[in-house]
Amino acid sequence: MFQYLLSFLLLVFSLQPLFAASPLPPDSVETGVNKKRLLVLGTGFGVGYAGMLYTLHHAWYKEQDRTSFHFFNDNHEWKQMDKAGHFWSAFHQSRAGIDLMRWAGLPDKKAIVYGGLVGVVLQTPIEIFDGFQSEYGASVGDLVANTVGSAAVVAQELAWREIRIMPKYSFHTTRYAAIRPNLLGSSLAEQALKDYNGQTYWLSVDVGAFLARERRYPRWLNLAVGYGAEEMVYNHVPTNRALGLHAYRQFYLSPDLNLLHFKGRNKLLNTALYVLSIVKIPAPALEFRSRGGIRFHPVYF
Repeated sequence: MFQYLLSFLLLVFSLQPLFAASPLPPDSVETGVNKKRLLVLGTGFGVGYAGMLYTLHHAWYKEQDRTSFHFFNDNHEWKQMDKAGHFWSAFHQSRAGIDLMRWAGLPDKKAIVYGGLVGVVLQTPIEIFDGFQSEYGASVGDLVANTVGSAAVVAQELAWREIRIMPKYSFHTTRYAAIRPNLLGSSLAEQALKDYNGQTYWLSVDVGAFLARERRYPRWLNLAVGYGAEEMVYNHVPTNRALGLHAYRQFYLSPDLNLLHFKGRNKLLNTALYVLSIVKIPAPALEFRSRGGIRFHPVYF
């Protein structure tokens, strides 16, 4: 997960021009390419991208045993929670890419197409590096999840010119990290990245966007469906069961806030809402377990 954190930091770095520029009035349309903004954006992304590749190589891959490029099938691992993480990361990287292209004044379709590639561009080098590692390899499942994540934001932008179904993330600590802290994390920050037992990935639906205005549905209120899994300490099933653990899937239904509904003319507030919109707000939730049973959470995160 260290690799994906670096790529996500590049996304945040690329967002910095949004703080420095005067925001466009609501519903305004750029009349042409802003060459200054495009130069700032291209330079920032290029420097950040090169820095990411250099840091990945020296901090993560340089000391590991290398072999010829090969693929590794990890689709059965972690109840596919890692694939959900890839989808979420690529979606929001491409989403930011599209909005930054619009900020630079590119025509809308070009902004969607070029910006929509950002998630794949950021994630693919990680798989290439992985492909040369002896202990694992490039994952076709990861590549597919990255591509689907980027395609999901492009499809929504082309169809609706807005995001109506927003992938989100939430996390809570679990008892499993203490069993295997070297893999699941010893600090809170590490656990948020590594402990799939505490992660939940959501699709938050802007219900009001699909209804006629006459319905007067509150546009700030979304409905979210979530996916998680628990009792995962080892990928090796017999080893996991020797600890008395039986991995299972979890499905959730919960209300959510559409934070983008509260955007205004304050650029700092708008950027904060934009960044926070990737996270699911704590709220009541119904949990449905694959091994049977339903549980109500007064507040779930």
